[in-house]
Amino acid sequence: MCLLLCAVAVPSLCGASEDGATPRTWKTASELIPAELAQVDLRRDTPRHAKYPYLPEEPYPFTPPYTAEEMGYRMMEFTQRPRWSCAYANLFGSISSQGSLLGQGRAVNLVAYPPPEGTAGELARKPGEEVYRQLTQQLYPPEAYTSQTLVIRYRTDQRFVKKEDMFAYSPALRRVRHQNSWRRNDRYPQMAMTLDDASGRAAWEYSWTLLGTDVLFETVRFPVTRPRVTITEADGTYRDRATKDLKLMGDDYAFYTPADGVECYVVEARPREDWLPDYHASRILYWLEKHSFYPLRTETYDSDGKLSRVEVRLTKMVHTALGERGYSPFIQVYWDLATDLITYNIRDGIRLMQWSPEDALTFFSPDFMRRQWYLAPVRSYLGIDRPEEFYLRPGLELGKFPEHRTTQLSAELTERIRAQDAAGRLVFEAPPTTASPTQPLKQEQ
Repeated sequence: MCLLLCAVAVPSLCGASEDGATPRTWKTASELIPAELAQVDLRRDTPRHAKYPYLPEEPYPFTPPYTAEEMGYRMMEFTQRPRWSCAYANLFGSISSQGSLLGQGRAVNLVAYPPPEGTAGELARKPGEEVYRQLTQQLYPPEAYTSQTLVIRYRTDQRFVKKEDMFAYSPALRRVRHQNSWRRNDRYPQMAMTLDDASGRAAWEYSWTLLGTDVLFETVRFPVTRPRVTITEADGTYRDRATKDLKLMGDDYAFYTPADGVECYVVEARPREDWLPDYHASRILYWLEKHSFYPLRTETYDSDGKLSRVEVRLTKMVHTALGERGYSPFIQVYWDLATDLITYNIRDGIRLMQWSPEDALTFFSPDFMRRQWYLAPVRSYLGIDRPEEFYLRPGLELGKFPEHRTTQLSAELTERIRAQDAAGRLVFEAPPTTASPTQPLKQEQ
């Protein structure tokens, strides 16, 4: 039995007020006022680049008014790793629908970008040229200690489609092996994300539409059993924070609403058949912060048009010299609805690094991994040790943009969400539902 949730909502699922009414925070593109329309360009057909016709003619990073396509390019600055050379603690893990912790790991990631960095640098490169190199040095679990992985990411187009090369070192074998690249449609083992979710998407592979605007008040949700966390700062010091005080865009963000909300553009990306034939997603929705275009929420819809995966993020300013480009990935939570699998990725203690060309050749090469040298040890205490501490499922934001969003939940999953929201933590054995299969859900106001 499945429950269809579209323009309807249940208070415990969407955070409605006690009287059952949820204040409307979203507007369609047709409802934007003149001041908002001055910042956006609703055209779908715009002048194209003379050398690369799949790119816009206007030089990156563009100027207002922005098209939805230009917003997609601006979003490319913010992948799961910073767009500048750095070192950081990398923590990850998942939890199953039965409450079992899966694939818990901790590592140090080192990233080297050749100049120029960022999306501008990627767009300036020719297809097939390197965008960055990333060396991952495993710390946990104990059996993985000194295991290492090197990823070389490339600029792609229709002819050069390989996104990356990957090399892995195993201390047990004492050998480095060239690995087969992950397929873009496949999820990582024991994780609720694909290669594209993890490494970022190229905006030119999609067609873009502005759906409207929205205000987000919550993304990553901590359980009541985890009231405080310890965060590693860039200088190596540690800071104890109440989880209720962690804001979506960090402490330094200047554009919060009076209720600490973040105003977002909501855009839809549809895979272009000539670029991504038989892609696993029929469309992807992004909630992009209005000034930096940082993606705070992502919804992936399957080939049948049903919501299949939700990603939510917390960020913070790290590289202040870059202005709005200096926001860093911090905490990402992914939720696969079909399996009720939840995954987290954490980027903590990010240190800015300056790798010389000689450093890049020495440290970011397959041969270096055999030495088992840890170049920049970064510690983090944000890992999860018990199922009770795991992040909650992201909110469904029901009722928003009903013409573009369809959600189907099983009765079992619906009851798990109700039990989770009532308890303030994940619940794995929800009480059986007493609702009739035909009982209507409460209409959102």
